[in-house]
Amino acid sequence: MKKFLGAVLVLIVSFAAYFYYVSNNASKNFSITSPLPDLLTKSFSNVFGSSSIWKPNMGKVIESSAKKPEITASGAISYDLVSGQLLYQKNAKTKLPMASLSKIMTAIIALENEPINKVFTVDRFAAEIGENTMGLSEGEKLTLEELLYGLILHSGNDAAETLSQGSRFGRGNFIYLMNKKAEDLGLTDTHFTNPTGLEGDGSQYSTAYDLLVMARYALLNPIFAKVVSTVEYEIPYSSNHKYLYLFNETNLLTSYPGVRGVKTGYTFEAGLCLVTYLQYEGHKIIAVLLNSQSRREEMKELLDYSLKTLGVKPPPHP
Repeated sequence: MKKFLGAVLVLIVSFAAYFYYVSNNASKNFSITSPLPDLLTKSFSNVFGSSSIWKPNMGKVIESSAKKPEITASGAISYDLVSGQLLYQKNAKTKLPMASLSKIMTAIIALENEPINKVFTVDRFAAEIGENTMGLSEGEKLTLEELLYGLILHSGNDAAETLSQGSRFGRGNFIYLMNKKAEDLGLTDTHFTNPTGLEGDGSQYSTAYDLLVMARYALLNPIFAKVVSTVEYEIPYSSNHKYLYLFNETNLLTSYPGVRGVKTGYTFEAGLCLVTYLQYEGHKIIAVLLNSQSRREEMKELLDYSLKTLGVKPPPHP
């Protein structure tokens, strides 16, 4: 009997010693490392958390007594975030080129994964990319914050390339993260091939619906919301870069009361594109136009119609 009890005691002590060893060495011997970059487990849920992703109610468009605007845009949507009402839609889930509206996601990835005061160096490729730029020269050094103003106000392709190439992940992984973020936000009809929105790097597209979700998400970041609502911005001369003056002249910031930005876009393939955020009389409206013949005028008509549909008299505007 004593031998039996002794054997049981030895067995118990052995198991106890084994589990003590495992618990104290699990991180060394039994850990599982994700093959994905660290930020995929740290940054992508920093706004929504573990809850389900916000998606607008895409039921029936609200009835309106107002005259419906005749919009040339190939795709369009207008949605009130406050009441959760779909105010207007035209081919809202049709895949279309989005041009520089891509830079909304460029800003999201940069803001969520780099410190706002990080300094980026402009290389030759970024400085010579052409089309819309903020006027950067090779070798200049600017902070993330300064580049964001050039990215949004001037739709700077040089700023977009500088942000992606200077990312701690590199340009290729930066673009991968743009697509991964779109996937995490449930944007099943969006694809990016570069950080600028310029054509020529493969098929890139989105929908009015996906851009609504993307813009709403981006606006939850206070730095992004501040930048897109800025009319003009000066970057003083320093030993790192030249003096730069930036002015946002497209997105109705100075001509339609209550407009708070967001982003313009244009390429030959995409046509005139515009995402606009309006805060007015207790409502928060995001409207999107893709491939419009006259984005400024059509956006004003769409905002007027949206407010009238909500029973709100639109503000006077030119």
